[in-house]
Amino acid sequence: MKVSLGPIQYCWPKAKVIDFYQQVATSDIPLVYLGETVCSRRREIKFADYLELAQMLKASGKQVVLSTLALIEAQSEFSALKQQIDNGEFIIEANDMGAVEVAKSLKLPFVCGPTINNYNAATLKKLASWGMQRFVMPLELSEEWLEQIMVALPPAQIEVEVFGHGYMPLAHSARCFTARNKGLTKDSCKTICIDYPKGILAQTQEAQPLLRLNGIQTQSATHIDLRDQQVEMERMGVDYFRVSPSSVDALVIASNLKASQPQSSDGANGYWFKQAGFNRVV
Repeated sequence: MKVSLGPIQYCWPKAKVIDFYQQVATSDIPLVYLGETVCSRRREIKFADYLELAQMLKASGKQVVLSTLALIEAQSEFSALKQQIDNGEFIIEANDMGAVEVAKSLKLPFVCGPTINNYNAATLKKLASWGMQRFVMPLELSEEWLEQIMVALPPAQIEVEVFGHGYMPLAHSARCFTARNKGLTKDSCKTICIDYPKGILAQTQEAQPLLRLNGIQTQSATHIDLRDQQVEMERMGVDYFRVSPSSVDALVIASNLKASQPQSSDGANGYWFKQAGFNRVV
């Protein structure tokens, strides 16, 4: 099982993003996803910048995938999506079915991201017939579900990736929670989410961590951590273990992952064991 680095889900300043991927280029992480997946109003990094970063990472020996938005809301976003998919060099991670349809119409291969609801083998086989090469297991599903699916899939036809470490993207909305929290409208948000590099932590009335607000995206308050399940994933035949970056520490975590070696974990793992997602099952 290899390690992958998911796209940055937050609005970071351009200089910070470039520095981050320059460090990725010198790491031993083999597969890197990059691109804006949350909000098209985040214009710190433009498509041309992402292409330049992708080419830099490719030149350093990485397999690169361009990730698309999880929620397409405007014609301008759909036009940008088509340009992104038809880039002539890199495959894409489709994060909604609109991206799947464009890739299928252009007869281009693609990866299905974790926000696409792939819940059975029949759906996965249909997507594979349209060009899907790999899928990331939806976050709320379990080890038991994945094992049944992998038995049902033809051997080696579809690669499997598990979101193993990072804050979980749980939902996307037409409304921007970060702007609303600051008394701004979505149309005049001033890209306020750049002030929150890990989102805004929302708590219950009892001051318990509940969710993490990241623009139009709602994340888990606690990061998922399945590092201690690597050996089991290796046995099942999982191809990639994804680390979702929330800081440069993600590079250390990803670089320290070694297949077939037991690791300690400290975050939530409830979904993997068919429990509430924020639970930690020892």
